[in-house]
Amino acid sequence: MVKIGKHIELGDFPLLLAPMEDVSDPPFRVVCKIGGADMMYTEFISSEGLIRNAAKSKQKLDIFEYERPIGIQLFGSDIETMANCAKIATQVNPDLIDINYGCPVKNVACRGAGAALLQDIPKMVRMTEAVVKATHLPVTVKTRLGWDENTKNITEVAERLQDVGIQALTIHGRTRVQMYKGTADWTLIAKVKENPRIRIPIFGNGDIDSPQKAVEYKKKYGVDGIMIGRAAIGYPWIFREIKHFYRTGELLPPPTLTERVEICKTHLLKSIQWKGERSGILEMRRHYANYFKGLENFKPYRMRLVESLDLSQILDTLAEISEVYAEVGIS
Repeated sequence: MVKIGKHIELGDFPLLLAPMEDVSDPPFRVVCKIGGADMMYTEFISSEGLIRNAAKSKQKLDIFEYERPIGIQLFGSDIETMANCAKIATQVNPDLIDINYGCPVKNVACRGAGAALLQDIPKMVRMTEAVVKATHLPVTVKTRLGWDENTKNITEVAERLQDVGIQALTIHGRTRVQMYKGTADWTLIAKVKENPRIRIPIFGNGDIDSPQKAVEYKKKYGVDGIMIGRAAIGYPWIFREIKHFYRTGELLPPPTLTERVEICKTHLLKSIQWKGERSGILEMRRHYANYFKGLENFKPYRMRLVESLDLSQILDTLAEISEVYAEVGIS
């Protein structure tokens, strides 16, 4: 049984949904929970934005009972601000607080936050300790192997963060300089897991896009669990497929067209419920192509879905997709 802290029990091979900016909002988390995710995280929240009471940052604090266990992820460059934000996040009662030391994008890393902290390990340690002291909740961290090829310091980072009280560590198998290019290197993740000093759960992240790869990497690298990001976009069934393959060695059949339409509809309605009809419909536009990837001659339907602001029209289009493709033997 993999546990984070004293009370978060995640089973023997937990699958975590990665925090993804402009993706991992409550509507998306709903469909991933249905798909079998064991634990999820909010989009990362700017500590500076939260302190300024920015509407976008505050909205990202929205969590719901059916999502549990759920973690709120924070990022920032100022230690005191991060500690204060941990106190604010604690008030909405998540299951844990996660610190982002892995985001590689310029407008985060170049402001001294996210993966930038990999260039200043003493500051990372001080910031982590401050956050741990600011909340009674378990604190976890997501980070990368290092800043670049010459500074892959994840073994030291893991030990020092554990020493100041983190309860789990997720490691993305790339450096900051790599961004999302090349192949994730899991050998250093395995080295952290095999370190006799490490007592906390170690989760691996990077390039997991199939049940076969997930189970292979679990066995090969010995991680406690796996965090999945991009592979879940438009395909929340990946969680149940990995679990089934892990238990049985057999692959589940892919979702039917009916399942794809229904989960897309669920995502749409949850988006509207959370953000209101107009905003919810606009937010959903980026997801249609992912849900129906691979369907021949789908472009006219996608254009109808993304051009309409009328919910009834969108639902009619989804129903028509079911009917039309069923007629050609896709159901």
